[in-house]
Amino acid sequence: MTILLMVFKMKRNKIIDISRHNRLQQHNQCIAFHEAGHAAAIYLNNKTRNLPPVFFQIIFKELGGTIDDDVIIYQATHDDSIARVEGGRLIELLPYSIDGLAHKLIDHNEAMAPLVKEYIIAFEADIINLLIGPLAEAKHVYNRDDELFNHKLVDLKSLKNYGGDSDLALAREYLESFSASMQQQDQKLDELFAEACDFVSDYSNWKAITKLANYILESNKNIISCEEVVSVLES
Repeated sequence: MTILLMVFKMKRNKIIDISRHNRLQQHNQCIAFHEAGHAAAIYLNNKTRNLPPVFFQIIFKELGGTIDDDVIIYQATHDDSIARVEGGRLIELLPYSIDGLAHKLIDHNEAMAPLVKEYIIAFEADIINLLIGPLAEAKHVYNRDDELFNHKLVDLKSLKNYGGDSDLALAREYLESFSASMQQQDQKLDELFAEACDFVSDYSNWKAITKLANYILESNKNIISCEEVVSVLES
């Protein structure tokens, strides 16, 4: 009886260890796709919009660390200290009012109109790039579970389930500069969310995100430079 009990405990512990290993593996994959989404968007989305290149790097903390329940909790909470894209924003200092800034510049000099237009494109691109991170993670999870992914199933509110809390909070900071009206903010956010969904749903973009996510997982580096990201995406 004692021997049988010991064997049972060993098998049970092995099953638990395998389960925790699988959870950690899934957790790492989610992180990789989330950050790959941000990084791919910063490079590819900005390039598509003819915006200037911007410096960024992906920073990871213990991406391939030990199997620890506290680390696994990231799956739900996404502690920003675990992984983040540093830099990558075209607009670092937000104006009090986009309209106010535009009118001030154009009224002062009509030749500034093209620059104002480019500024607004960059402003919107930053928001889209923020939303693409959690959307990429969401699509990865849906694909992993053999479920259909589209923006009708994944809405803005659900992005918090894919590490989108901080991304949405920063997007809201941008939109406060866009308009004082919450209704207009929501309308603009819905518009940019749809564009982010289109980016993630595009075959070539998703292929690029997947390639970069796999590179992240295989390299197991704490820091992946902008140059590395571009090299992977262009290869």
